[in-house]
Amino acid sequence: MTAMPHGMPHQDMSHADVTRDVVKTLETPSRGYYMALFGAIAMFLIGAVTFVALLKEGLGLAGYQPPIFWSVYITTFVFWVGIGHAGTLISAILFLFRSPWRTAVYRSTEAMTVFAVMTAALFPIIHIGRQWIFYWLLPYPNQRFLWPNFKSPLVWDVFAISTYFTVSATFLVVGLIPDIAAVRDKVTGWRKKVYGSLSLGWTGADSQWRHYVKGYGFMAALAAPLVLSVHSVVSWDFAVSVIPGWHGTIFAPYFVAGAIYSGIGMVLTLVIPLRKVLKIEHMITDYHFDNLAKLTLLTGTILFYAYAMEYFIAWYSGNTFEQTTFWLRAFGPLWWSGWTMIICNAFVSQLLWFKKIRQNLTALFVISIFINIGMWFERYVIISSSLANDFIPFAWDRMNPTWADWGILIGSFGWFGMYFLLFAKTFPVVAIQEIKEMIPMPRRKKGGH
Repeated sequence: MTAMPHGMPHQDMSHADVTRDVVKTLETPSRGYYMALFGAIAMFLIGAVTFVALLKEGLGLAGYQPPIFWSVYITTFVFWVGIGHAGTLISAILFLFRSPWRTAVYRSTEAMTVFAVMTAALFPIIHIGRQWIFYWLLPYPNQRFLWPNFKSPLVWDVFAISTYFTVSATFLVVGLIPDIAAVRDKVTGWRKKVYGSLSLGWTGADSQWRHYVKGYGFMAALAAPLVLSVHSVVSWDFAVSVIPGWHGTIFAPYFVAGAIYSGIGMVLTLVIPLRKVLKIEHMITDYHFDNLAKLTLLTGTILFYAYAMEYFIAWYSGNTFEQTTFWLRAFGPLWWSGWTMIICNAFVSQLLWFKKIRQNLTALFVISIFINIGMWFERYVIISSSLANDFIPFAWDRMNPTWADWGILIGSFGWFGMYFLLFAKTFPVVAIQEIKEMIPMPRRKKGGH
């Protein structure tokens, strides 16, 4: 039998305990759950009302003005695409490496990925202003022979994100099947019928498991390259242009590291309170948070290096426009957003070198909030500072977000939170079957056969 890593939880649990405790999370919600759900719905309604106002009055309500357009919306779009990356990393890449600590948290990160990409997909539709013709964004044969510009990275975005969503959603659904069957066998009445139909006839037979494990492995291998490709494509939206501050070869790895960093930050923000609300502290333990914190530290350090290299390359290039852009990021009118980005992303994560902080959940939760804020501001700085100060000083201006920008931003968090909470109370948020695999098989007592 494979030796278990030091500190590995679940060793004192039986297979029956795992099923019982996870099924218990799907029973009557607690007051804390209702408060979180109503809070998310209220935030979503703020976004919905703002969207209706945009439909009625037009995009002029948002802070759209030359030379900066859809600034807060594209900032939030890139933010949510990035959030989705940790899910595939933890569920697919760590699965291929047989990392044992992923088992208790990967289901919630997969759900987070799907809902984050769903949230990101709203922003191009909000931005176009005439949402009833959103399908013009898609490449489809039409009578006017209009085709998207396939040389544009914006079209690459459509393919990258739709592929990522399809694979992530399939990965989540396939992984759920054995666990839904386990829930089916424990519930009664109408719930048994619903879970029975969703389990797709799963019986746990040997032949089913053999095909399932092979199929899951192939899907993990397919999903792993997407972690690198999707946010690389998103970064090229900026890097293929000649705008100062964007035209850099470092953008692809810089964006990928930042996306994983922000995704893990959101995992910590979600899972730390969720384990308490669902009373599964004994299943998601310090062991898991310690490893998540180490991954946060690794990606945060890569991001620290990328920030330093950006400033160094701007100085070393001798290009006046590049140097001016980065000078203004640190000491211009938006200096506060530039320093918020650097402090939250580069410095706060360095606290995770200390084991006491990695294993203190209150400290981890606070750090994760700083990471979320810092990563949103990273995209805000990249977009607003470069567009506000391009090659023509006569056209320079500042970004002025309005209530409509903030309303849509708040609504996006409500939209995401609402789906995530509904998922957590409808489906097993902890993978039953994979945790059982980590538990030693029961042995007969001494003297038996």
